Amino acid sequence: MLKEHHVFFRRLMICFDLFIVTITFLLSPFFISNYDDVIKQFGGYLVILPALLSVWGIFLHSFGMYESFRTKSITEVLFPVIETALVGGGLLGSFVFITKTQTITSGHLFYSFFMASVLLCSEKILLLLFLHYQRKKGFNTKNVLIVGTGKRAQHFINTINKNIEWGIKVIGIVDNDAAKINSMVCGIKVIGEVKDIPSIIHNNVVDEVMFVVPRSWLNTVEEMIRYLCDIEGLKVSVAVDLFTLNLARTKYSHITPDTIGKTNSYLSEFPLLIFESAPDKLLQLFVKRLFDIICSGIALIMLFPLFAIAAIAIKATSQGPLFFTQQRCSLNGRVFKLYKFRTMVVDAEKKLDELLKNNEMQGPVFKMENDPRVTKIGRILRKYSIDEFPQFWNVFKGDMSLVGPRPPIPKEVEKYEPWHRRRLSMRPGLTCIWQMSGRNKITDFDEWMRLDLEYIDKWSIWLDFKILFGTVPVVMAGSGAK
Repeated sequence: MLKEHHVFFRRLMICFDLFIVTITFLLSPFFISNYDDVIKQFGGYLVILPALLSVWGIFLHSFGMYESFRTKSITEVLFPVIETALVGGGLLGSFVFITKTQTITSGHLFYSFFMASVLLCSEKILLLLFLHYQRKKGFNTKNVLIVGTGKRAQHFINTINKNIEWGIKVIGIVDNDAAKINSMVCGIKVIGEVKDIPSIIHNNVVDEVMFVVPRSWLNTVEEMIRYLCDIEGLKVSVAVDLFTLNLARTKYSHITPDTIGKTNSYLSEFPLLIFESAPDKLLQLFVKRLFDIICSGIALIMLFPLFAIAAIAIKATSQGPLFFTQQRCSLNGRVFKLYKFRTMVVDAEKKLDELLKNNEMQGPVFKMENDPRVTKIGRILRKYSIDEFPQFWNVFKGDMSLVGPRPPIPKEVEKYEPWHRRRLSMRPGLTCIWQMSGRNKITDFDEWMRLDLEYIDKWSIWLDFKILFGTVPVVMAGSGAK
């Protein structure tokens, strides 16, 4: 995986592991002593805590807990924890015994290491099963298009094939030589020329384009790199010189095998220059996803009575299913099933062609005041955006976020201008700047797109909070809804 992702994931895991060790150490005295004695000795426990955390951190790292975690078996995950508990517990216990430290007893130390071992083993097993499940379902992988078929490109592809833990899936190869199309290179098909890249990324889910090309290609690929970053909003990694782009932020990275330090390491052979115009702040993106999970989970529980009332009202006033489901586009063109409360008659999609002449939105999106397909109860649900509430499930699953560009229909994406597609470079959301600014009062599709791109270019956690707090009064007032 890329250096930044590897370092972030490892640091996050270390912090969480040490948090577990801290909690078990501070709670274990309550199992062997009375409450008053524990409170009296609490200050002494805090003195010992740094040494305990050092022992766990150093030994877990030394025994390989944080290397190649995705490809480990359950046994390989458990061994570092057990070894750390035995060796670290033995050393720390011997130190306490030799120095006759009074602030901690052997019983306290035993319970601390035992509880920490049980919880750490449970955490690692659950994480391992979760990662395997995600990979099996096709999640947690990166779809990559590789440009180049030379020796360096072949070496690069072979390296990816040998390191499945990176989660990189090569969807195809592109080359300047038309004669190589449909040929196989290292088991991967050459699917086009460089000039075909726009059509390839429009017809496939591509998260990143990697250029592993010779210097003689510089003039050929520079314009394509600018197009991919500034227009399409895709991440581009280049194994050649640096280019100056208008929107894309540039940073240096490299492929980071989890075999660092071994003789077969490819670390020094694949330095990469990364160009991207979408947000790349890993910690903030992690916080955003964590916030999505917590808030959507709470919303699904708290709004359940309202869901029940809406369900009864829909079923009592019109025939048809409770939910309306539709295919929508997510990050980089991934397709998912979006859920809404049904607010229209059952055959609404069939009647759309008859109403296209009344479209009030310029562009591929259809918006109409007093749409005759909307039911009476549907108008109320739409006015206060209650019909959108089932999408909290989409947010919880990870198809969407609380804040982000609204997810488009695949047919709309097919009609996008090239610069519109950059809005797909970020996970779609329940609300965004244009909804806070006036919801459906905006009738110019290009203005809608500009607001979405403004959100992507200026994104931060603070901006998400501003949009969320700004959306609430607009929704409660029912302003701008159609």
